[in-house]
Amino acid sequence: MQKLLAYPLTGIYFIFFGITLVIFHPIQWICLKLFGYQAHHKSVAILNLCIIRCTHVLGTRYSFKNPHKLPKGRPLIIVSNHQSMYDIPPIIWYMRDHHPKFVSKIELGKGIPSVSFNLRHGGSVLINRKDSKQAITQIARLGNYIEENKRSAVIFPEGTRSRNGHPKKFQPTGLKMLIKKSPSALLVPLSINNSWKILRYGSFPYGLGCHLKFQVHEPIEIRGEVDDLIQQAEAVVTQGITAK
Repeated sequence: MQKLLAYPLTGIYFIFFGITLVIFHPIQWICLKLFGYQAHHKSVAILNLCIIRCTHVLGTRYSFKNPHKLPKGRPLIIVSNHQSMYDIPPIIWYMRDHHPKFVSKIELGKGIPSVSFNLRHGGSVLINRKDSKQAITQIARLGNYIEENKRSAVIFPEGTRSRNGHPKKFQPTGLKMLIKKSPSALLVPLSINNSWKILRYGSFPYGLGCHLKFQVHEPIEIRGEVDDLIQQAEAVVTQGITAK
């Protein structure tokens, strides 16, 4: 019965989602071209809040717990598991004071209103998973960017999304490069739960009544061996995942 109800509600959601992307595309352009980075950043934050609101049509709820006072004048490397594209809007909205930028696949850089524009012009980097040299060069550029501008990078070291909530082994190469290029950053582990349930039936219809939970863990100073730091971050992220 729930899956049957999901068909019309998913259709309604896609209408609202599409309208939101179309509306915010020119808003982003105007903010960036006429008023600069800060205005564009605010428009992107509001865009992602609106995307969150669109998912309420599906009965989606969000809990974002961050009991830590993360510094605003210092770069952050946010290390997280990855379950669906719906991991991203809450991170952008709830972490907006830290200006999160993403390591994203190159295919998302074209053809998607609002989303592609922000990825190309908002400070994130686009990587070609089939070209390791290009990917590591772009990640290095992101590391330099957050070090210079005191912003944050979000990386999903699993590489690909978990489609059942169970965490995958971290692939450390990109994270090592971010740490190398931004040595003054804090590592911030983040655990995400239940995002995969939105896509439990595939791309259509979407799952209903999902409660997405985000838990920001205590930040880790970049000291000592990099491999040990990555293992520590992975252990913290993994312990916070309750795949059911």
